[in-house]
Amino acid sequence: MSAQTDEALEKELASFLEQETAKSQVQSSIHTLTDMCWKKCVTGSIGARFARSEEGCLVNCVDRFLDSSLFIIQKVEEARKQAGGQ
Repeated sequence: MSAQTDEALEKELASFLEQETAKSQVQSSIHTLTDMCWKKCVTGSIGARFARSEEGCLVNCVDRFLDSSLFIIQKVEEARKQAGGQ
């Protein structure tokens, strides 16, 4: 194999690993979100539908989780850009 081929394979592998890591992080976040919101909001017995209060709580819980996750991501990106610019 040539050095170019090795470099291309290395880049492809790095890209693949980055994508798989991102998928894993998303799955982990979804699991955390599901567990946290379920424990917080679902208080009654499980039926065909959620109670109105449970449904509203779940919607709010998911919205707040996503808002806070996006806020954290933005702050991390800002810090990363500042660190890279110095």
